[in-house]
Amino acid sequence: MSEFAARRKQLLEAMGDGVALFPSAPVALRNQDVGHPYRQDSDLYYLTGLDEPGSLLVLTNQHDEQQVVLFVRPKKREREIWDGPRAGVEGAVTDFGADVAYPIDELADKLPGYLGNVERLHYRLAQNREADAIVFDCLNHLRRGGRRGVVAPETIIDSAVHLHEMRLCKSSDEIATMREAAAITKEAHLRAMQLTRPGMHEYEIDAELLHVFRKHGSERPAYESIVGSGPNATILHYRAGNRVFNDGELLLIDAGCEYGYYASDVTRTFPINGSFSPEQRAIYEIVLRAQKACIDAVMPGATLDAIHQQAVRSITEGLVDIGLLDGERDTLIEEKKYEPFYMHRTSHWLGMDVHDVGHYFLAGEHRPLEPGFVLTVEPGIYIATDAESVDERWRGIGVRIEDDVVVTRAGSDVLTSGIPKEIDEVQAACA
Repeated sequence: MSEFAARRKQLLEAMGDGVALFPSAPVALRNQDVGHPYRQDSDLYYLTGLDEPGSLLVLTNQHDEQQVVLFVRPKKREREIWDGPRAGVEGAVTDFGADVAYPIDELADKLPGYLGNVERLHYRLAQNREADAIVFDCLNHLRRGGRRGVVAPETIIDSAVHLHEMRLCKSSDEIATMREAAAITKEAHLRAMQLTRPGMHEYEIDAELLHVFRKHGSERPAYESIVGSGPNATILHYRAGNRVFNDGELLLIDAGCEYGYYASDVTRTFPINGSFSPEQRAIYEIVLRAQKACIDAVMPGATLDAIHQQAVRSITEGLVDIGLLDGERDTLIEEKKYEPFYMHRTSHWLGMDVHDVGHYFLAGEHRPLEPGFVLTVEPGIYIATDAESVDERWRGIGVRIEDDVVVTRAGSDVLTSGIPKEIDEVQAACA
């Protein structure tokens, strides 16, 4: 728990005088009285390691002996029979580092005591309506107490201002956890390459990915896996369906596990029959060349926009070389002629969330990369089946290659480098 304690201490120092509130993620009903699988709010978990619903963390510099306060569900035998053990008030102190803990049912009564006569409240509004209502009621109660010498906070600051900057720069422990997530994801992609054959369904491979994730200790997929065969590979956020794999097609898999609350995010594209056709190989080589150039560009001081522009230049040049675009590279880029084939950005932050927190711009400028940042690098080419301006032999080909990259002092470290992406490696894995 020392990592969580260090994070709380760092945040308290960054906040200065004030109080911060972090509520748990609400339970989401799937239907009737059946809930979706529960996942804790990333901010609360980052600070405590507590994965129970019905909880709230108070961090305060106003009380020397009560800087870390947890409100949790009390232990209740009749509920634990149904839902499993709870930390309870005692466990919140002994297991999760709280200075003091209370039952969550006492939150409305006790919260004014922590917010009264505090100038600044650090809280993320409009994210959790149930928590918002409790906080608003508390503020209104305090505002009515002026005659008793108790005042409400005058300033509300988004708690993400400091916390999300902390989460953006990963510690060595966090990177080690992400490396574990990448290792599990590697096994899943290798299994998919080994098992895929013509005549299978997309949902079969989706099931194999989930099997490997859970077998190796992953709590859940980091996101709903994309398993797109043939023309479905050209649909960016396609979800695994019941389409049957055909001989001679490509399969695009964008899938990553979550391990220890940290995400992996990987895309590989490979031939269903084990061998690329000439057209598939040509497109694949363009994307691979672009991805390698982008990874080489990852270093301290670079920006995600510069990496994206590298991908655009490389892909545009490749499309000209094979005749899918005609003209001078810079003109084609200026006129965005590449966009029908490459319509998304190249990178995003990665961490506890698959699209992780942290500003992409600072003072209106693209943010320079720093050691400890983790990002994806994922260029692609997608040729729609109805692209009438393209020769029919190219239509329906979709290729994306994505890796997870840590910015280091010397440049970069690819967490997912062990997953085959060179053409010979991919074909060997498929064999």
